[in-house]
Amino acid sequence: MRHRLRHVAVVLLGAVLLGTVGLAAGSWYGGRGGGPVSLDKAQSAARELLPGTEPIGSLTALGYRYGVALAADDLGGNQVELQYGGGTDCALSERLRAVAETRGWREFRDVPGSRCDGWRAERDGMALTLTHLAAGPRLSIEPAAPRGFLAATITGALLGAAAGAALFWLLARRQPRVPRLVGVLVTVALLPGAAMTWTDLATDGLAEPVWPLWQALAPALVPAALVLLLVVVIVLAKRQKPAAAPAADAKPAARAGSPGAG
Repeated sequence: MRHRLRHVAVVLLGAVLLGTVGLAAGSWYGGRGGGPVSLDKAQSAARELLPGTEPIGSLTALGYRYGVALAADDLGGNQVELQYGGGTDCALSERLRAVAETRGWREFRDVPGSRCDGWRAERDGMALTLTHLAAGPRLSIEPAAPRGFLAATITGALLGAAAGAALFWLLARRQPRVPRLVGVLVTVALLPGAAMTWTDLATDGLAEPVWPLWQALAPALVPAALVLLLVVVIVLAKRQKPAAAPAADAKPAARAGSPGAG
């Protein structure tokens, strides 16, 4: 019973690790194809929410997460930020949300983490996020997720989970040390990225891209894969040497026994 539970745990571990990698790959594939948001388009959307109010500052920023610059057609590839003055007014958030609902913004989601809770909504291929800073509210407008983004993300996660479960199932069935060693090293290499990905998802959901994390970890994952290959080769070489030793000792044993036969 204990062996079966350990076997199931190993399979689930493989499904989670490679499923997370597949989720990141699927979200990257599904997030491509969107066009950047221009400053004029962002300001036009902001005037609908705050008519007669001009921002005290604006910034067009390119997507940059975990040290990785996103492409222009990637989800989150660019963002227009409009900063307004007036200090922190938490009641403003609800007023702007009510106006946004009448203007056709949909898919509202809360955005915690600032002094006043903000929100996020989508319309016409744009995603608007309202947050509150000490100086006043900030509107961030960026391309919304392209059509099929969620389906591609789920498909990638399921394919990765199936591949991980199958791989770790094969490794768990093999008793020699080499498959076990491979499983341990794969787990060590992928576990930090998987843990950081799910932490990121718990904080931002799919509102922020998750694949740059794996691109940032690539400089560490590639050497880890090379070390994994080197260790496997060394272990295989050591396992083959004892098998050749008895054949080499057979002749001296036969020679030692021949004088006694005379």
